[in-house]
Amino acid sequence: MPAMPRYLLGALCLAAAGQVVADAPALSVDTMKDVTRELSSDAFEGRAPGSAGEDKTMALLQKRFSAAGLEPGNGDSWFQDVPLVQITAENVSDLRVSGGSKALSFAYGADMVVGTYRVTPDINVSDSEVVFVGYGINAPEKGWNDYAGVDVKGKTVMILVNDPDYETEGLEGPFNGRAMTYYGRWTYKYEEAARQGAAAALIVHDTVPAAYGWNVVESSWSGPQHVADAANGHMDATEVNGWIQNAVARDILASAGKDLDQLTAAAKQPGFKAVELGLKASVSFDNDIEKQSSKNVIGILPGSKRPDEVVLYTAHWDHLGRCGADESGDDICNGAIDNATGTAALVALAEAHAAAGPAERSIVFLAVTAEESGLLGSESYAANPVYPLAKTVGGVNMDAFSMMGPAKDVIVVGKGKSELDAYLDRALQAQGRTATTEPTPEKGYYYRSDHFSFAKRGVPMIYFEGGENLVEGGSAAGRAAAEDYTVNRYHGPQDEFDENWDWRGVMSDLGLYYGIGREMADFDDWPNWVEGDEFRAIRDKSRAAVQ
Repeated sequence: MPAMPRYLLGALCLAAAGQVVADAPALSVDTMKDVTRELSSDAFEGRAPGSAGEDKTMALLQKRFSAAGLEPGNGDSWFQDVPLVQITAENVSDLRVSGGSKALSFAYGADMVVGTYRVTPDINVSDSEVVFVGYGINAPEKGWNDYAGVDVKGKTVMILVNDPDYETEGLEGPFNGRAMTYYGRWTYKYEEAARQGAAAALIVHDTVPAAYGWNVVESSWSGPQHVADAANGHMDATEVNGWIQNAVARDILASAGKDLDQLTAAAKQPGFKAVELGLKASVSFDNDIEKQSSKNVIGILPGSKRPDEVVLYTAHWDHLGRCGADESGDDICNGAIDNATGTAALVALAEAHAAAGPAERSIVFLAVTAEESGLLGSESYAANPVYPLAKTVGGVNMDAFSMMGPAKDVIVVGKGKSELDAYLDRALQAQGRTATTEPTPEKGYYYRSDHFSFAKRGVPMIYFEGGENLVEGGSAAGRAAAEDYTVNRYHGPQDEFDENWDWRGVMSDLGLYYGIGREMADFDDWPNWVEGDEFRAIRDKSRAAVQ
């Protein structure tokens, strides 16, 4: 790898304002390396919420934020408590299916994974009738209800992953064509199954529409799981949430005289009717329950003129902790790229902004917990904000920097949704780069990172990733490298720090994050969602209340 230059952000020409953001102080590649290396070391045990790895992460971030020149961001504290419950499924039985052409039994891990949101010591779903509910969507505004005409109370529902039109080439269709909507996310499917009264919800895994292989499902859903602490113990959730292998779904349906491909094709059509299979499912397990208080970390660089107006940088510090061991016996999911890199970026950006001096608005650096458990830390902050969301100008979210080397582009997740795209375009112009639309919108990345917790409450957030059109090797090399990471490292023990990583692209992207945040913080614009966007009305209402 060539020697690393110290990156400076070039001057940003702001045509609308007729002003210029001054050159950024040098962004430190040494900070990026050192913090990423330490956070992803085995000593941090994969940074699971509530673990010894969390304690070490909290100490590291407090030390680095303070040294960077930030002040505690929650009164006199660097931390915001996030009440969680850790639930670990133990003594998991096989998933047993009876009533068909033959009795079936499927093993935990290899064939299926199950767990629960319910805070209860044991789960026992016995002889629950099985219903195939297609994509498990109830969307009145689209005239679509996969649960119409069927009562699934106390039953087990089998659900397809993603949306009915995910195979569409373009973005036209009842569910935005190829681009996943929230209806396609597993979180929604479990929520809707619970609203319908189902006892168990089993999602049929398929690598393409899920956007990851079974290895990711197994590592992410086995071992300790976290839910937000709730007064009702989530007893209104389904008793069992789980995934089943595609081949398992085929066997179950075949025993009922049905074909998965035929049912999938039917489920893609408007007016699909759920299919009662005449089968019964049983599964049981014990729960080891531990109430915990995890933490978000908050640092602030107070503004010089309008300190009550806030610009937000977010990244999640957590990862999976100990997970399924690889062939070498390594059972620590270190999460070096996902998301020690993003957490390190918070520190490097804090250093740069502090060195530049206070902006007119305050800049808040928020490292959130429990993203891997369903955006729980960002959801907790957004529901209980230290700084009012109506006075939060906007923000940028950083989740997993690309180590593929410098790219000619960046990939914007949710491109065209907000006026922050123009901020990014100005920063890209200074670097001679371009913004591209995500090539795999069917993977639903917009709903899979912490910006979503703020976006759904009206705060404009921009989220982009390192581009795939590499300076060295072009798009083919970029796609191959991205696929290699997804298949071989994502959510596995192989996501480890590598001293040979190429940091040039990372530092270029970090310059973009600096420029976007500084522009928001130094001028008086209030970026919004574009007209017609799903979050525009929420933003307009919140801003009207404080003007």
